[in-house]
Amino acid sequence: MTPTIIATLVVLWQLVLVGYTFTLAGNAADEAVRAATAASPGERQGACRAAGVDKLPGAWEGSADVDCGTGGGYVTADVGIDVPILFPGTVSFPFEVHGHAGAVEEEDD
Repeated sequence: MTPTIIATLVVLWQLVLVGYTFTLAGNAADEAVRAATAASPGERQGACRAAGVDKLPGAWEGSADVDCGTGGGYVTADVGIDVPILFPGTVSFPFEVHGHAGAVEEEDD
C-alpha cells in the first residue's frame, strides 16, 4: 500500500507544480503588459521583460520567455514558462505553459 500512496503523492505534487506554473505565467503576463502600457514605445520591450520576470521565483525566472507587441492601440504580452519535474530549478518537461494579457495603449495628453 505504501508505494501506491507515495506514487499518488508524487502525481499530486506534479499537478500542483503545473497549476502553479500556469498561475505564474498569467500573473507575469499581467505585470508585463501593465508596465509596457506605461512605458514609452522605445522602452516598451525592456519594461515588459523586466516586469514580466520581476515577481517570478528564481526556479521559474530562468526559463521565462516574455514578448510584448503593439498594434492598433493595443499592447499584448505573452509569457512562456517551462514546467519543472518534481523539483523547481532542476529538470523541466519539454513543453511550456503560456500566459497572455492585453491592455489598451496609454496616450499622452
